[in-house]
Amino acid sequence: MKNKEQSMLLIRQLLENIGEDVSRAGLVDTPKRCINMYEELLSKTGVDPKDEINTFFESDNDEPILVKDIQFYSLCEHHMIPFYGVCHIAYVPNNKKITGLSKLARLVESASRRLQIQEDMTMMIASALEETLNPKGVYVLIEAEHMCMAMRGIKKIGTKTVTSKKTGIFLKDIDLVRDIEYKIKL
Repeated sequence: MKNKEQSMLLIRQLLENIGEDVSRAGLVDTPKRCINMYEELLSKTGVDPKDEINTFFESDNDEPILVKDIQFYSLCEHHMIPFYGVCHIAYVPNNKKITGLSKLARLVESASRRLQIQEDMTMMIASALEETLNPKGVYVLIEAEHMCMAMRGIKKIGTKTVTSKKTGIFLKDIDLVRDIEYKIKL
């Protein structure tokens, strides 16, 4: 964070503006804790998530590779409160090029640590895979609950938003898409 002290003063001012006593025991260190939290949750702001895909292997496998249920937390750019859920990533290797499975989880982690909307996160992950692996196709599906819908506004707890991005072979082969979607539900 560029100016941590100034940011802590802003949090303190916010607390005072809503009528809190910033000298009470429970709030004395809140500005510092709050800024530390935002530093962690937004730690990948300005970082290109595709940089996480930096290890490559060869494989004769030409079938889809699916890593599912990759948990994440991110922050809505409209309200700065969390949305969280799971990301499922499938890709079909091209020219024997694959990456380590943990790199896909790292990709999701990197993509999630910033202010954004879920739709952009979905596209960011798919684009990173396209650029680094040049696969025959990518399918990214994210299911998330948004606290801006659960805690405020409409107050619909448990509502899930599902976004997806398909490229290449996943745009043409409906049976392949159905197979991946079936495996996600398992």
